Amino acid sequence: MTYPPHIIEKAKRVKLLILDVDGVFTNGQVWLSSNGDEVKVFHTQDGYGIKQIRRHNITVAIISGRNSKSCDYRMKELGVEHIHQGIHDKLPVFKQLLETVNVTGDDCAYVGDDIPDMPLMQRVGLKIAVANATAPVKAIADWETIKEGGHGAVRDVCDLLIHAQGMPLDYVT
Repeated sequence: MTYPPHIIEKAKRVKLLILDVDGVFTNGQVWLSSNGDEVKVFHTQDGYGIKQIRRHNITVAIISGRNSKSCDYRMKELGVEHIHQGIHDKLPVFKQLLETVNVTGDDCAYVGDDIPDMPLMQRVGLKIAVANATAPVKAIADWETIKEGGHGAVRDVCDLLIHAQGMPLDYVT
């Protein structure tokens, strides 16, 4: 894939990748069992991409408005360092992450799909919308994934970072 030069420059700087979950890691659908348990579906290609960038010292965080045991399980399985769920105002968590990881907003990329993601998106160096994001999110994004959330969008982001930062591919999962 060919990336615009200004996107490559922004992606070179990323040390912290922050992602929403519903609509980004998943397709946005919420499946509930008859006893109220929530089930989410995650794309394996997204997981491989997350493992790749983590091996090359990019810190990964999720900030989600919903609480989900399946999300917690999958993120831990992928080694995601910062898992924040049930967060309706994402900005305080973002500010805490900046301090914890010792980066600035310009060193961060954020991937979102809907209106609640916009305040945080406006404070990072690389704003990314998934292909199925709402129009207002796409309007403020620097870059848009080819694939939709839950269908490889996170992998698109990881591939951009791998390319921009010249990371060698690791064929081990």
